[in-house]
Amino acid sequence: MMTENTSAQPDTDARLVAWVRQAAPYIHAFRGRTFVIAFGGEILEAGNAQALIHDIALLDSIGIRLVLVHGARPQIDAEMRSRGLEPKFHKGLRVTDGPALECVKRAMGVTRIEIEALLSQGLPNTPMAGAFLRVTGGNFITARPVGVVDGVDFQYTGAVRKVIAEEIQADLAQENVVLVTPIGASPTGEIFNLAWEEVAEAIAVAVAADKLIYLCDGPGLVGAKGVLIDALTADEAQKIGSRQLQAQTPGIARVLPGAIRACRAGIGRVHFLDARADGAMLMEFFTREGVGTVMTRAPLAHLRDATIDDVGAILGLIEPLEADGTLVKRGRERLEMEITRFSVVEHDGMIVGCAALYPFASEKSGEIACVAVMPDFRRSGYGDQLRVHLEARAKKMKLKQLFVLTTRTAHWFIERGYQEAAIDVLPAARRELYNLQRRSKVLLKTL
Repeated sequence: MMTENTSAQPDTDARLVAWVRQAAPYIHAFRGRTFVIAFGGEILEAGNAQALIHDIALLDSIGIRLVLVHGARPQIDAEMRSRGLEPKFHKGLRVTDGPALECVKRAMGVTRIEIEALLSQGLPNTPMAGAFLRVTGGNFITARPVGVVDGVDFQYTGAVRKVIAEEIQADLAQENVVLVTPIGASPTGEIFNLAWEEVAEAIAVAVAADKLIYLCDGPGLVGAKGVLIDALTADEAQKIGSRQLQAQTPGIARVLPGAIRACRAGIGRVHFLDARADGAMLMEFFTREGVGTVMTRAPLAHLRDATIDDVGAILGLIEPLEADGTLVKRGRERLEMEITRFSVVEHDGMIVGCAALYPFASEKSGEIACVAVMPDFRRSGYGDQLRVHLEARAKKMKLKQLFVLTTRTAHWFIERGYQEAAIDVLPAARRELYNLQRRSKVLLKTL
């Protein structure tokens, strides 16, 4: 007997389709790029390593070149305590004597083997089905001793002296996943225990990675009031590191200095994501909003004059507003002719807002028109940035007043100093084109 499905499947399907379409530009942009993903040994103990490996396999399947850097702090601590040894740290860095080094080697080896086993799965009906991740590693790191700091001899605790970047890049070119264990040898053959955070930074810089991703113990950097910061520059992160470091989780506080250095050394994006959040990397990389904190060298969004190459993006931005009557319809040909009137806001390489200024020089007046911001970014202040930019532009052109014709956004402009006026205030040429059927309100602002 056939039964009718009364669930909300069509809505679910629509959301899935919308997400896939939204993700498509990112998939194209990331193919062939190099990501360094760094995580501590806590992931293996927390039980969410399986989900992480599934996401790594997905990133690999769409052509992203992956370097994985793992840690093993809890595993080392457990190994030491099983031998009756007490872990010692100074300023967050492990003091590695001879017995501790033996524990480090054993814990690191076991952890690496477990990660390789997870990466080698291929069970049917799982995200790993049909996947074959070739995992490689090697003596990519040359180390040096940390030495004596504050009177503390770190012994076999080391720092990165050199990264053999060309060998890593050769493996990546062969479509291998490079798995790096934070142990390095000196030219004399001594073995040193390295901090995985430092190794990840050094490798990302050496191979000129496009992204450095830290999977941490929190959702990202937070501000003074504990609110998640979705994006910031390296300079802004430096201020947080000096003023608000105590507000961050211990893991994020530990990786922050290296993240800032990596960003300033040329890494395009540094991401801080919650290691405990299922699918955090997918949500961060393939949605416009993201879920963690991204650090960039320069601001993620910037405002600029539009070019002819932006016509397609602007059309896509304003078409929904034209369809519902908010904006007057503009064809591609007209937009191409008027493109020099437009300014755009670009967020992470994507046009998310636009506005135009039409001057009437003889009457010292100008019209602000076609203000549009993508729905997902309307709370980001981009509309105000565009308005301020066009007002400044009008002042440079020696215009004395600006006006807006609108049917839907009158209150938004009134809150920003525009006042309702009669049609008579419009320049003669614009007054002749006034559409009586739309009955747009005229709002005026004196500069």
